[in-house]
Amino acid sequence: MKVIKVLLCLTLVILLGGCWNRKELNDLAICVGIGIDKVKTGYSVSVQIVDPAEVAANKGKPGRAPVTLFTMSGATVFEALRKMTTISPRKIYMSHTRMLILGEELAREGIAPVLDFVSRDHEFRTDFYIAVARGTTAHNILKVITPLEQIPANELFASLETSSKAWAPTAAITLDQLIADLTNKGKQAVLTGIKLTGSPEEGDQRKNVEQIDSNVLLQYTTLAAFRGDKLIGWLNEKDSKAYNYITGNVKSTAGSLPCKGGGRLTMEIMKSNSKVKAILKNGKPEIMVDIHLENDIGEVQCKIDLTKMETIEEIQKEAEKGLVATGMRAVAYAKQHEVDIFGFGDVIHRQYPKVWKQLEKNWNKEFAKLPVHIKAEVKIRRLGTINNAFKEK
Repeated sequence: MKVIKVLLCLTLVILLGGCWNRKELNDLAICVGIGIDKVKTGYSVSVQIVDPAEVAANKGKPGRAPVTLFTMSGATVFEALRKMTTISPRKIYMSHTRMLILGEELAREGIAPVLDFVSRDHEFRTDFYIAVARGTTAHNILKVITPLEQIPANELFASLETSSKAWAPTAAITLDQLIADLTNKGKQAVLTGIKLTGSPEEGDQRKNVEQIDSNVLLQYTTLAAFRGDKLIGWLNEKDSKAYNYITGNVKSTAGSLPCKGGGRLTMEIMKSNSKVKAILKNGKPEIMVDIHLENDIGEVQCKIDLTKMETIEEIQKEAEKGLVATGMRAVAYAKQHEVDIFGFGDVIHRQYPKVWKQLEKNWNKEFAKLPVHIKAEVKIRRLGTINNAFKEK
């Protein structure tokens, strides 16, 4: 019996691989951001690599940037990355990627080939965010040295995550979510745009962060709407915010209303949720959207008496009208371009699968004719630490 146990243990030891597949840190170039642009020869791939010596506390050398940007072109993304070993002394390691930036020209031609590589490669995790470079290239976006954060890709990641929670027109989209939208016949995809303010030639210079007011900054803009895997247009700020209201993605934001006597009143949205359902009328589907908001008064620049209940009710009604109008404009934009970015087709599919089978083959055209009804309910919960403005007192 003892002999059998020993033989069994030896057999198991043989099967242990040990460190056969180890990757030493000194042999790797840690990628934190990757940008892909379309060029005549195929794809231009830019990779933002961390300089460990510069990032380490109190060990950086004067004049050195915290990251390095390698750029190479190839017939495919994979080929360009492998060709990059001719200029990188270390193998590029993708598991720590925080941002994937797609050039606008590439997005208009189609992003499916790029996503095939990213989703197929085992080194990529799926927790990074994806954005579209608006009015510039992904290369220009990644070469900007940013304030506050030493590593630009980390700042891009944190900024998108923060703005999606505090400012509704943006959306933090991961790889899994994007692929799910692209493969869903009842919903089209959206991605947040990012633009460069200032001169791209100055963005990669250290002096950009050596002054209080940086000349070059990266700023997230509104949402890009896709038909299939191709970008077909940009939503404006109000439409982007309405998209997130309808799809239930607003965590917090701010919105203002005009006052009758002049000035504006600003409210902070503290809680938001929406319910989207389909109904059948005469055998044809219609969409019902119910949006519920809980707001706080954030700023008052007009002559109103917030101590009166009728004033609060009037503000709530005006906010509801504005929300419905904004939502309908966003739906009209989507219908005009025949892109169901809201997932109304998916709602019909879940509730009425037999009806969906008749519509899915020509859903883009059917969506353009789909009746959509939006209802909004706004409740003001708190007025802040004061009632009326100081000017009234």
